[in-house]
Amino acid sequence: MQAEVKSEPYRKLIIAVSIVIPLAVAALFGIKIPGYDLSFLPPIYATINGITAVLLVTAVVAIKNGKRALHERIMKICIFLSVCFLVMYVAYHMTSETTHFGGTGAIRYIYLFILATHIILSVVIIPMVLFSYVRAISGDFVRHKKLSMVTFPLWLYVAVTGVVVYLMISPYMHHS
Repeated sequence: MQAEVKSEPYRKLIIAVSIVIPLAVAALFGIKIPGYDLSFLPPIYATINGITAVLLVTAVVAIKNGKRALHERIMKICIFLSVCFLVMYVAYHMTSETTHFGGTGAIRYIYLFILATHIILSVVIIPMVLFSYVRAISGDFVRHKKLSMVTFPLWLYVAVTGVVVYLMISPYMHHS
């Protein structure tokens, strides 16, 4: 109960951030700033997704081997990389035209399924990551572990599908 009380002050903030980020991203998508060529960003932020996926697995291995300090450092890096990804992703989409997938037939439906689940889960994962993090730093390891058992595979899916979406859409991107 005491650990739950410790994380309570963050509850409203986490909920607010979890609502504001997707709304801000959606709003910023409607803003186009001409004159900037940020076409170099997609392979960078796709790589960040790939690195995040590898680090998430590494962090789970670390904690399963009792290396809590290493696990904590890696998870902080994963959160930092996710923030970097988000900033680059928004910057790219504010300065570039939307790329449409050019594949047809079954591959188009596969792409759209991967993209839709990636987007939906990328929104869902925000409060899950933040609550998992707060539970860990406040010492509520029982609740942290319980939530992380769900958060980890979803975050890993988002990271991996971010790379897959990039690889599938990149042949149709306009490179300057």
